[in-house]
Amino acid sequence: MVSSENDKLHQVVSDARRAREVREQGYREQALKMYPHICGRCAREFTRANLHELTVHHRDHDHDNNPSDGSNWELLCLYCHDNEHQRQLEAQQGYSSSSDSEAVTSTSNPFADLKSMLEQNKNK
Repeated sequence: MVSSENDKLHQVVSDARRAREVREQGYREQALKMYPHICGRCAREFTRANLHELTVHHRDHDHDNNPSDGSNWELLCLYCHDNEHQRQLEAQQGYSSSSDSEAVTSTSNPFADLKSMLEQNKNK
């Protein structure tokens, strides 16, 4: 009796995992065709060799919300994806750091002096 219950439980878990994998493959493949293979947070670029490290993050955290236009998806590397989910868990538990409460703005602009650099190259 216990064995048949374990078999049923094993089958339910196996079916759920298989369904999740099929669902993930669908939106993952769509997102990889739609977006450049670059992490949306750290800007790390991915090639065929390491593409398995690039994940699809659901902006609203609802893995069943997969609009065909990709508006709920964001490509993130494994590390940034884990960080995003950790931040969500901490926010749900009421934790916040001072950096989270303030607006985060970039202080770096890699193209800030591009025009003058290009003009210098023309003059050479």
